[in-house]
Amino acid sequence: GTNLHDGLWHSVNINARRHRITLTLDNNAATASHATTVSRIYSGNSYYFGGCPDNFTDSQCLNPITAFQGCMRLIFIDNQPKDLILVQQGSLGNFSDLHIDLCGIKDRCLPDYCEHGGKCSQSWTTFYCDCNDTGYAGATCHNSIYERSCEAYRHQGKTSGFFYIDSDGSGPLGPLRVFCNITEDKIWTAVQHNSTGLTRVQGANREKPYTMSFNYNSSAEQLEALISSAEYCEQEAAYHCKKSRLLNTPNGMPFAWWVGRANEKHLYWGGSLPGIQQCACGLEESCLDMRYFCNCDADREEWTNDTGLLAFKGHLPVTQVVITDTNRSNSEAAWKIGPLRCYGDRQFWNAASFNTEASYLHFPTFHAEVSADISFFFKTTAVSGVFLENLGIKDFIRVEISSPKEITFSIDVGNGPTEATVQSPSPLNDNQWHYVRAERNLKQTSLQVDSLPKKVLEAPAEGHFRLQLNSQLFVGGTASRQKGFLGCIRSLHLNGQNLDLEERAKMTPGVKPGCPGHCSSYGNLCHNGGKCVEKYTGYFCDCTNSAYEGPFCKEEVSALFEASTSVTYIFQEPYPVTKNASTSSSAIYADAVMSKENIAFSFLTAHTPSLLLYINTYFHEYLAVILSKNGNLQVRYKLSKDGLLIFTIDSGNFANRELHHVKINREGRELIIQVDQVLKLKHNFSEIDFKAIKSLTLGKVTDSLSLDPEVSKANAYGFTGCLSSVQYNHIAPLKAALRHPSIAPVTVKGSLTESNCASIMETDVNTATTIYSSSDPFGKTDEREPLTNAVRSDSAVIGGVIAVVIFIIFCIIAIMSRFLYQHKQAHRSSQKKAKEYPENLESSFKADIDLQNTVSECKREYFI
Repeated sequence: GTNLHDGLWHSVNINARRHRITLTLDNNAATASHATTVSRIYSGNSYYFGGCPDNFTDSQCLNPITAFQGCMRLIFIDNQPKDLILVQQGSLGNFSDLHIDLCGIKDRCLPDYCEHGGKCSQSWTTFYCDCNDTGYAGATCHNSIYERSCEAYRHQGKTSGFFYIDSDGSGPLGPLRVFCNITEDKIWTAVQHNSTGLTRVQGANREKPYTMSFNYNSSAEQLEALISSAEYCEQEAAYHCKKSRLLNTPNGMPFAWWVGRANEKHLYWGGSLPGIQQCACGLEESCLDMRYFCNCDADREEWTNDTGLLAFKGHLPVTQVVITDTNRSNSEAAWKIGPLRCYGDRQFWNAASFNTEASYLHFPTFHAEVSADISFFFKTTAVSGVFLENLGIKDFIRVEISSPKEITFSIDVGNGPTEATVQSPSPLNDNQWHYVRAERNLKQTSLQVDSLPKKVLEAPAEGHFRLQLNSQLFVGGTASRQKGFLGCIRSLHLNGQNLDLEERAKMTPGVKPGCPGHCSSYGNLCHNGGKCVEKYTGYFCDCTNSAYEGPFCKEEVSALFEASTSVTYIFQEPYPVTKNASTSSSAIYADAVMSKENIAFSFLTAHTPSLLLYINTYFHEYLAVILSKNGNLQVRYKLSKDGLLIFTIDSGNFANRELHHVKINREGRELIIQVDQVLKLKHNFSEIDFKAIKSLTLGKVTDSLSLDPEVSKANAYGFTGCLSSVQYNHIAPLKAALRHPSIAPVTVKGSLTESNCASIMETDVNTATTIYSSSDPFGKTDEREPLTNAVRSDSAVIGGVIAVVIFIIFCIIAIMSRFLYQHKQAHRSSQKKAKEYPENLESSFKADIDLQNTVSECKREYFI
């Protein structure tokens, strides 16, 4: 065995039969140990337990190791129990140094204080909890290791994917695996069930109905907690029908229905409202037959459907669907119930603002006799104040900000007050959100503030351990004479249960629901020029003026260019321009002088020379970024005063099929050029006058009349490769071309294919194919296909198979013919090829064709 000194009871069985002896531990027959001897085994007349008597010379009893220290019970010899009370009375055997009928080892695992399935073990003085594979952590497996919602994962900067969420934290409900779609302002949580595809039904009637029950790989309580904590939930319900009635509206008995939470039968379909027997078209008055409230109830011979969203949270999730009208001639149906989808975390942003020191919210008594955890966010400008307090006759629990740099957790469970204090190196009353988590269990008291080191105090081994509280719980104030809290408290949880601060604040003077100013704390999560925008419940990142996108403006927008591809962004003219515009008209553009350029982009190519970016003005000035023939990067300024200025970055060949990042920043006369986050060049212009910008072009410039010879030479080759996240001041021309081509002043010529530069660099460019991206992890099919394709008749399927077989036969014949012809010409052509091409292709030629292959591959569509 293992860990047999854990303070728990173990059973030992020794069985001797003739030549064989067996030893079994803890009644585990699978691990019993056997031994065989040549002679028969006989026991003596006396049995010694625990050690040998002092007069061991007579008994021939020896202690090979130290005598046993511990407890024994239920001693059986030859299956007969031995009464230890008779031993105590002296009528059976003898003993010394024993406590009979009393075990001196306390069973510290009964009752078991390890939570959430943690395994208990013990020593002489304390117990331990093994929390492996439970989803929880801590001294008693009390803390969930998972976040409460997808909103919380987004707040940590996570991207879309599968996550475990624990809606009630340290509460009794276990973690649930969900898909978090973190790609937009609304963070969607999706829970899949066992049948989200389109399912065909035939042969069902009222006597023999078709029934499908759904399994979400979770308990009803877990799903209910997820739904109740969300702002909005939905499930798509689709019923495709051909001579198969759905709800039999307006007055008949329904032919189909669904069952929701609490095993309730519901007679409305997706897109309609609870309590009325209708489909979406009935509410919209758009049904095929206006006498009915569902399209399918018209009972027509051709395919139609009723599709909509079930969005009444009190009835979700759908647990069963029943269909009864597919048994008539030519009658057929197909149904689909989508995954449960919810967005919005009502708990994460639930907040209250305390405006006076005397204001507070009160809640029922906090019941946390054995274990307690308290977590919340706060922000304040006050130097001190009590976050919450609950009193008993002698016991109490309190969390407070005791000074601008100290948070204190005080508790008394009868052993006297215990205080855990965390000191911060910077003030905590800076009107920024800070996180606090306090916990108390039988083994320790702990306090965590933000990401500072946790303060842990070990609990005394013996003594009182039940926290007895009887007063109301005060939040933001105190029942004693201490100072109340001024500021905001958000997302308050006690033992996994959320306290609805907003609802209670609506009816309490001096306290307001909600708390503004989230961007002051979380604005730094918006990257690359994204702007933090306040919401009543949280914030979001506005990526309008950023070249990036996504929830934090961190996802690159990139595209593949061919040699002829051109993306041109036309700037709005400040005033009408005549054909005879000259330097004398510079006053017209006085307000259009650009005092700075902040340019940033990434590129990947294997071709030189190349024209990456070109900016021109109405005064024939320009800024061009090109790759020269040898792979150097050139930034060329043509100015009216300074003439042509050429800045060359010759730190390597940039046409090496690797992703390079370029930043060109000009502030007044000072120019800074960075490549791959390394400062490459600084320059001070004598006088800068870059004004009246006309257009910005990526790739080939189609109007190349005014280009100088070097730029014109690069422009002849255009740009073949990948451009990513192009930014010019507050304008993102590539993003505008890909996301808003119809409304943005942008013109695209040639082939522009959205792609991902980083993935192209990581994969073999010769085998790069179209990158498909989807926020739906469950592989939704294209809903635009007609249902006749999804549930086609058997004859259509057979016809399709025959057509495919004939096509394959023709392909085989064509391939064989081509092979025979090539074999015939092999000897003749091999000699000719040997003369035309060298034995080894030049590496530069390979590099030139590699990226072109990538572009052409990405344009292909594959039909299987």
